[in-house]
Amino acid sequence: MRFRNDLLAATEGVATPRRLAATARGATGEIAWSRPVGFLTRRSGQLLDSRRGRGKKTGPNPTDRRRPGSKHHVITDAQGIPLNVILTGANDHDVTQLLPLVDGIPPIAGKVGRPQRKPKTLQGDRAYDSNAHRAALRERGITPVIARRRTEHGSGLGVTRWVVERTNAWLHQFRRLRVRFERRADIHEAFLKLGCCLICWRSLKPA
Repeated sequence: MRFRNDLLAATEGVATPRRLAATARGATGEIAWSRPVGFLTRRSGQLLDSRRGRGKKTGPNPTDRRRPGSKHHVITDAQGIPLNVILTGANDHDVTQLLPLVDGIPPIAGKVGRPQRKPKTLQGDRAYDSNAHRAALRERGITPVIARRRTEHGSGLGVTRWVVERTNAWLHQFRRLRVRFERRADIHEAFLKLGCCLICWRSLKPA
């Protein structure tokens, strides 16, 4: 086939209607997979819309029909200032991140002397009930105050537990943390740490 002086292609090489349909279906598939991944908040996790694929650091959410989602783990001081935060899949148990949260606390300057890197006491609810983790905390010089499962309520931790729940509420006031749009975990983690920075700035700035 020629157009003026240019040789275009042989007639039999031109796409047939069937080939055109296959090409169109392939292009449509590429466009569909290029859409951003959507997350919806459910309790302590972020739910991923399963119709758009899975992102990293996601897992079946045990509290919402095992839809894929992610979870924020945070450790704070007595005033609710976030000290460390970790992103995992929604099916990761809280106790698995206890030691990484403690070991990841950065040096905190305060009184004269070496910056403090670990708390004297650590409080946690029944989700962190583990004798092995209690022993690991004591090896680090930290006194664990963790409620035990299958015991009556009234451990007294509820008097101070609201502090970390308030910090979680502060974090989820940010739309990019309440609803996760990013498939890449490192991008969402960057927003998560930025949210912690904003909470610290708002809490520590002079009135």
